[in-house]
Amino acid sequence: MALNSSRSVLSSTCKALQQYSRSSQPLQQSLSRRLLPSAAPIRHFTSSPTCRSDKVPPTPTIFTEDEINAAKNGEQPPAELPEQQPAEPPAERPRWTYTPEKMKGPGFSINIVKDPRRTIWKNNEDPVVVDTMYKRLLGPGGDKMLPDEIKWMAITHKSFDQGRRGFNTRLAYFGRQILALESTREIMVSPAAQGELITDRYNREPFDHPAMANVDKLAFRQPRDLIHKDRVAKLALEVGMMRVVRWKPRLPENLEGSGLTVVLNTAIFAIVGAISLQHGAEVAQRVVREKILKKLGP
Repeated sequence: MALNSSRSVLSSTCKALQQYSRSSQPLQQSLSRRLLPSAAPIRHFTSSPTCRSDKVPPTPTIFTEDEINAAKNGEQPPAELPEQQPAEPPAERPRWTYTPEKMKGPGFSINIVKDPRRTIWKNNEDPVVVDTMYKRLLGPGGDKMLPDEIKWMAITHKSFDQGRRGFNTRLAYFGRQILALESTREIMVSPAAQGELITDRYNREPFDHPAMANVDKLAFRQPRDLIHKDRVAKLALEVGMMRVVRWKPRLPENLEGSGLTVVLNTAIFAIVGAISLQHGAEVAQRVVREKILKKLGP
C-alpha cells in the first residue's frame, strides 16, 4: 500500500506540472505583449547604427514657439525669412592709423593722472609731413625707401598709445649697432691727427704691422664721440624729426625732462635698422656714411 500511495502522489504531481505549464503559456504571451509592444525596438548593447540590426529612427522635427502657438490658434505658421547676405568687409585701413579693437581695454585706466592737462598731446597724422622729413634726412627719394607701415613704426616711440600700434625699440637696437660699426670704421680709416701718435718714454719700439696700424686711433677717439646723443638729437631736429615723431611725453611742459633727446636718437637709429632689414647691410652702411656721419661732422 505504501508503494501504491507513493506512485499515486508522483503521478498526480506530474499531471499538476503539465497543467500548469499549459495554462502559463497564454499568460506569458499576454504579459510580453503588454510589457514589450511589437513597435518598441529591442535594446542592444551598442548604440552605433553600424552595429545594430534595426533601423535608425528618423530625427524628430523641432518646432519653434511661434509655430506651436500658430498651430494652437489655427493660423498659418510665419513664413521663413530669407537668409541675410553677409555684409561686405570694410576697407582695410593702414595699421598705423588706428588701435586694434582686440587691444582696447574695458574703458578705464589704472593710471591716475595728477594733472589732467598733461594728458593732452597732439601727434602728427599727415603722411606728407612724414615724407618731407624722410627726404630731408635721406635725400631725394628717401620717402620711397621704406613701406608706409615701416616708415611710421620707425618714428613711433613705445610711449605712444601704450605701444598698441607697434614701436621702434627693436629697430633702434639694430640700427644702433650699425652706427657703432660704421663709426669705428670711420675713425680707423681717417688720418691720425696731431698728437695722436703714442710715444714711449723709454724709446721702446712696439710691434708694428699694417693690419694694426689704425687700432691705436681708438685710444683717442671712440664711436660714442661721433654718435653722441646730443649730436644725433641735433641732426634729428634739423631734418624736422620733432614734428613727426609719435610719443607721449610725461611732462608736456618740459619735453627735455621727458626724454626728448633719447626719443629722437631712438627714431634715427630705428630708421637705419629698418633700411638694413629692407635693403641689406650695404645700403644701410652707405646711408650711415653719407647721410648721417657726414652731417654730424668730425
